[in-house]
Amino acid sequence: AYDPSPNGETVIRSHIDNAWQALEKLGFNRDEAGKFTYVNSLEELCKSVEFIQESAPDSLEIKTRLHRQIDQITPADVIIASSSFGLLPTDIQAGTNHPQRIVIGHPFNPVYILPLVEIVRGDHTSADTARLAAEFYEHIGMYPLMVKKEIEGYISDRLQEAIWREALHMVADGVASTKDIDDAIVYGPGLRLAIMGVCLTFHLAGGEQGMKHMLEQFGPALQLPWTHLKAPELTEHLIDRMVEGTKSQSEGHSIKELERLRDNCLIEILDVLARYQYSAGSTKFRADS
Repeated sequence: AYDPSPNGETVIRSHIDNAWQALEKLGFNRDEAGKFTYVNSLEELCKSVEFIQESAPDSLEIKTRLHRQIDQITPADVIIASSSFGLLPTDIQAGTNHPQRIVIGHPFNPVYILPLVEIVRGDHTSADTARLAAEFYEHIGMYPLMVKKEIEGYISDRLQEAIWREALHMVADGVASTKDIDDAIVYGPGLRLAIMGVCLTFHLAGGEQGMKHMLEQFGPALQLPWTHLKAPELTEHLIDRMVEGTKSQSEGHSIKELERLRDNCLIEILDVLARYQYSAGSTKFRADS
């Protein structure tokens, strides 16, 4: 690994140490783990790798500059995957000599537990690059999801953004507090979504006739003016309400403490799903086999 910040190695090793309690519950043995190597320059890193996962800040200017630099000093057969959460890979490829080996590989935090990684091809990304990237991610226990069309935000972040915008509107309009918003998810649809996602959940809502009946019965509701499609203005008042609301929900716990609580809960969910070899648990089930 390499990080240009002065305390990069310290920060990375701190993150690894914090993650190990979760990894051990997933069956990893620290004594048998692969060797972590930190290098002091980008040049040193690029000369000795077979796959690069670039995780720079999600700025097109930063990423294009970095990819051009990496492209110049890395063997042409090395895949370069970007952890961007919304940029177009075609834009990131601009100005590189080997754009065919650049692809989006978008994982989700905490990346050492959540298996999803979205793979997005740019105009110049080769089919082999996308295929090999998917094979690599699957080999390390991830679930590669090939996005069929290049689009800003990809799939999951666009879905998350829709919920996030509605949440901000409801807080801004005084409909709900931040705790109300989160309770509405974690005590209800969030549990279903973790198991079956959106489409299959609504398929079940249609009864024996499935999605067809569901759309016939509830489809007209899509025309109701329930949603604010545009993002609300982030006024100081709204920002204060969001910040104070989530601060209150944290009940004095630090971010690290909340991360560990989240990790433990996610592991328990994955364990249950793995016993049924279903949904996100199927990835962990394969890793345990």
